[in-house]
Amino acid sequence: MSYYEPLVYIVPPEEEGFILKTVLQKRLMVSRKLLSRIKLTEQGITVNGVRQYINIKVNAGDRVEIRMEEEESEDILPQDLPLHILHEDDHLLILAKEAGIIVHPTHGHYVNTIANGVVHHWQQAGITCRFRPIHRLDQETSGVLAIAKTPYVHQQISEQMIQHQVKKEYLAFVWGTVADAKGTINEPIDRDPEQPHVRIVRPDGYSAVTHYEVVQQFAQAALVRIWLETGRTHQIRVHMRHLGHPLLGDKMYTLPEYDQGSAAEEVNQRLDRQALHAHKLGFVHPGTRTWTEYLAPLPADLLTLQTWLEKNN
Repeated sequence: MSYYEPLVYIVPPEEEGFILKTVLQKRLMVSRKLLSRIKLTEQGITVNGVRQYINIKVNAGDRVEIRMEEEESEDILPQDLPLHILHEDDHLLILAKEAGIIVHPTHGHYVNTIANGVVHHWQQAGITCRFRPIHRLDQETSGVLAIAKTPYVHQQISEQMIQHQVKKEYLAFVWGTVADAKGTINEPIDRDPEQPHVRIVRPDGYSAVTHYEVVQQFAQAALVRIWLETGRTHQIRVHMRHLGHPLLGDKMYTLPEYDQGSAAEEVNQRLDRQALHAHKLGFVHPGTRTWTEYLAPLPADLLTLQTWLEKNN
């Protein structure tokens, strides 16, 4: 049986006499679900190299280790696909996702996804991991994508997301002149009853909060920085449309006044997706316990769009 590198915690003097379960849950922040799973592993939890029950008391200086079995994504076909790796360590793989590629295989779409490329990358590197994306990006959205290498890392960052402690920052090109340099859109979102795959602002929807700031105003559009408090499906696209400034290239959430004319035709020639990019992702790294941010620069298609907007300002 193979294991990932163990998580190690040295008990400090002030925790002398603590129950091991308390140390695992309060200091290492192991969830009850994950703790139950680790307990079933042969060498899952040890103190000073000896397997222990979680109801024992620990002493100052004790070396607590957690081991998790290595896993593979056996149902994902490895494919040699190009990956733009921003960072990789024993805990995480951080990618700059290209627009047009799906993150995970779905029904009828089993190949040419990020997952296929990552599984191949790990096989070539001799790494045994299960594909665990921490969050998702729409197929046509580019930018930072974080993938956990162990169940513990996935659980840790997922918990930060639930507590709204993860920083997600996007860059988007939107139509029109944005009146307020900064603003917040606090409008609930749910499915459109007439088009279930489309989301709309509706009073009985789920809470959704989007903050924005204008970075650059052009003659017919603007580059805005956007950060989220919630993570509803299509949230940015729905909220910006509701504000009257749909994203350039977004055919699903456009408005009639921006769906035709020479400017729309020019944009469609330069862009075959919505102009949305996940620019920055920040969280407390589960391995180092320090705040870490990862940035993905604007891809070529959005840089070309920005240059055209500046020339036609």
